[in-house]
Formats: sequence, C-alpha cells, structure tokens
Amino acid sequence: MSSIDATHLPAWRLLSERVRDLPHLRELLDADPQRFQHFRVDAPGMRLDLSRQRWDDGIRGQLVALAEEAGIDAARRQLFEANTFNPTEGRAVLHTALRTHAGKSIDVDGTDAVAAVHAALEGMRRLCTSVRNGSWRGATGKAIRDVVNIGIGGSFLGPAMVCDALGTSDGPNVHFLANIDGTEAARLLPALDPTRTLFIIASKSFGTLETRSNALTVRSWLLERGIAPEDLRRHFVAISTNIAAAAEFGLPEANLLPLWDWVGGRYSVTSTIGLPIALGHGYEVFERLLAGARAMDEHFRDAPLAANAPVLLALAELWNQNFLGTESHAVLPYATALDLLPDYLQQLEMESNGKSVRSDGSPVTTRTGTILWGNVGTNGQHAYHQLLHQGTAPFSAQFILPLAPGHTLDEHHDWLAAHCFAQAEVFARGRSAADVQAELEASGMIPEAAAAAAPHRAMPGNHPSTVLLLDDLGPESLGALIALHEHKVFVQGMIWGINSFDQWGVELGKVLGTTIHGALTDAQGGAHSVDPTTRALVALYRERRR
Repeated sequence: MSSIDATHLPAWRLLSERVRDLPHLRELLDADPQRFQHFRVDAPGMRLDLSRQRWDDGIRGQLVALAEEAGIDAARRQLFEANTFNPTEGRAVLHTALRTHAGKSIDVDGTDAVAAVHAALEGMRRLCTSVRNGSWRGATGKAIRDVVNIGIGGSFLGPAMVCDALGTSDGPNVHFLANIDGTEAARLLPALDPTRTLFIIASKSFGTLETRSNALTVRSWLLERGIAPEDLRRHFVAISTNIAAAAEFGLPEANLLPLWDWVGGRYSVTSTIGLPIALGHGYEVFERLLAGARAMDEHFRDAPLAANAPVLLALAELWNQNFLGTESHAVLPYATALDLLPDYLQQLEMESNGKSVRSDGSPVTTRTGTILWGNVGTNGQHAYHQLLHQGTAPFSAQFILPLAPGHTLDEHHDWLAAHCFAQAEVFARGRSAADVQAELEASGMIPEAAAAAAPHRAMPGNHPSTVLLLDDLGPESLGALIALHEHKVFVQGMIWGINSFDQWGVELGKVLGTTIHGALTDAQGGAHSVDPTTRALVALYRERRR
C-alpha cells in the first residue's frame, strides 16, 4: 500500500511558514470578539469550542487544505465500505459496520459484514435477555447476580469505561478482570458466589496470555467449589472465533459470540465486546450507544471537512504537535463518570498511531502519534496543573464537560463547570509579570516587593486547548464521543501515511515474555536466549522466590 509523505505537500510547506509570526493566544482571542462562534463546531451529542486553539481562519483553512491534499475526503468514505486500510495484516478496517443499519451490505471476502454483525447482535440480545430475566441459571439453579468480564486491552478498556460512565446498573453487577497480576483475581473472587456468577472470556483468539491465565484460574476456582465440569457452560460464555480452543476449555459453540478480523481490539467496544454493557445496563442501552456512534459516523462521512468535528479535532492536534511542537496531550474530563476515558483513549491513540514507518515501509519524516495522559478534574488541579501553568514543557489539552451531569446536585456542577472554563482560559491567556505586579501594587504592596513577587506568580499561557461540551452522559453521547476519537485517529494516521490498525510493537514483548517465563520457572534456570542483564534479573528473582 503506497502512502504519501505529507511533509512534501504544498499545504504542509505553507503551514510551516505560518508558525514564524504566530501571535500569542491572548492576542488571537482579543482580536476577534466573535472568535467562539467562528471556531465552534456542533456534532451529534456535543459542542466543540476550538477557539482556544492557537490558529486563525487562515491556518485552519490551510489545515483543511492539507487534509484534502492527503486524500481524507475519499478515505473517510472508504472507511464505510470494503477497504485495505490494514495492509500489514491483510485486513479490512470496518468498525463502522458494527453500528450500520441492517439492510446495508459490505462484502468482505464473500461474506456480508453487516449481516454478520446483526446476526451476532441478535445472539447477544437473546443472551442478555435470558441473564437479566433470570432464565439463565447457574449450576445449582440460581439466577445470575454477578458478571465478570475476563479480557485485556480493547476487550477491557472500552466496556469498563462505558459501564463506569453509565453508573449504577439495573442488571447484574459487572466486574472486570484484566491484569495478569494475581492481586486482581485474589481480591475479586472471594467476593463472588460461584453458583451465581457468569464469566465472559473476551478474546478473539482464545489465546491472549493474560486472558487465558485468568480464565484458567477462574475455571479451577469454580471446580474447587463444586461446579461440575459439565456445568461450566452455565458459568462461562466467550467472545471468540476459536471454536476448538473454546471446546477444549469446556464451552460449546452455543456459548460463543463472534468477533471479526476486520475489528481491531481498540475499536471493538461497539461489537460483541460490549456484552458487559448490555448485561449490566440492558440491551436497549447498548443499542442507544450504537445509535450515538452511528450518528457521529454519519457526521464524519458527510459533513464538509471544514465543519467536521473529528477532522478538525485531528487537524488541531496535528498542528499543535507537528508545527507548534507540543510534547503531550492532556485529556481532562470534568466528570467523575469519565474517569476511565483517558485510559481508554491512551490505547486508542497511542497503540494506533505510535508508528515510525509509513504504510509502504518507508520511514516517517515527522513526529507521529500523541503522548496522551490525564485524569478527572478538579483532582488534577491539585496535582499536576502547577506544572501545566508554570512548567516548561509545551502541551495541549482537551477539556470535557457534560452539560447534564446525571445528578441533581446543581451547585456542585456549577462549580465544576466554573473550574473547567477557568482552567481553559488560564491555559490560553496566562498572566504576564507586568499584570501581576500591577495587581499587587493596586492591592497595597510596595513596588519593590511587587516586582520581586511578580515572576513567581506569572504564567506564560499560550497553551492550546479544546473544550468539548457533551449533551449528557447518556449512551448516545458516549457512543458519539467514542466514534469522534476513533475518526480523529483515522484522520491523523492517514495524513501521516501510517497504518493505524496494526500493533506490531506490542507483539515482541509478548514473545520475549514467554521465553523469560520459561527461564523463571524452568528447574534448570535456563535463560540462554536473553541478554546478560535479563539473565541476572532472572537469577535474582529465582533466588528470592526460593
């Protein structure tokens, strides 16, 4: 698959020239009283304020021209039909098919992907109904009270984030078991009734190390507590296409839901991987999540590039990183319900676009990927915002605030919104030492003391940010938020010319981990295929474990 080098495009060269004389954000904001309206974008479930990005109309227009020159207009439409966007694995990329209306058709190697999705969703609906109405019974005839999702990466982060965001469920309690660290299982399992718990093994291959290890631990736990091997099917379902491995584990094909090669793990929350959401909150809620994602899909596909929320969000961050030199991107959700959103977006963005070669194998010639981090406000204001306001590392930020918070404590939400908007303003405007000194003198401080204190209280500002106002924390808004960022990643990857849908960097560590595990557990302590430093660590570990 050939790919362009965007740094050779005319628009890239013109943008490089614009950096030289770019004013401070304070000046850009003061120069246009209508700047908010000029840089506001409305999209399904949300409103984006891009007025505090460090750009003007000309730069935004040139960035849109860059997207056009990079072929984004055609590429976004190909994302909704048969395509070859994952050439290194020989796979199509069709997570948009997961929420496409029934009746559409997308042929993938002779199979209608949309029909396959809706058949799987029907199986998922039946399973959810039987668990939630009590007709699915455990080995002793008791209804299911707890559901545990065993999966890692995309099989964990998306469903966990959505379940957390939706809050208290009206169905079984939903738990997640992801890490291979035994602490997770050791803490969770004693709190469960084995006769009333259903476990979901979420692994396309049925072979992911962490997932398989946890599943085997749970299987042993059930057997030790009197669940007969032939009754394991009452306590396990799986999202996998490896029928043979599931049967070896003790699961019949009837207990499996499919997942397809054209869905990457980090893009799979709107697939059958979303089963924990549907079990906990109801299949109808999951359908509403799909509807929100579909609405954003349609906006991305159809809206002009210059008024397209995912496109403009991608272009703003590309401008910040590749031209303004920001080093990281802070995601700051002012909503405790979105506590897991930064974790989810870390995988989506950093696993997708952390690449150093283009799709054709040639090396990239500019920075790719985004170092993304953050946590819920206002907690961060009392932790790392000091560095953001007065530190030396350039960064960008995205603030996220729901307009309807999902509770009736209005005074709390008013304060939360006030802090969100205040932080965005200070990031942009800062406060000069001269202004600080004038304020101190006006308050009665002598000029000499005010001059000495001013540098310590000044803030440079000029940090670009987006304020994203969600309509609410309902499933439609969450689905739109997920799809917004999926498409943002796609646009950036296409402009950088990289494959956003493989993750070979993850694989080597897995292979070497298996080798080292053998050295740790082998009676002879052999570690001949690892380097001397690792052999020393293995020897120290074995000695201490003895």
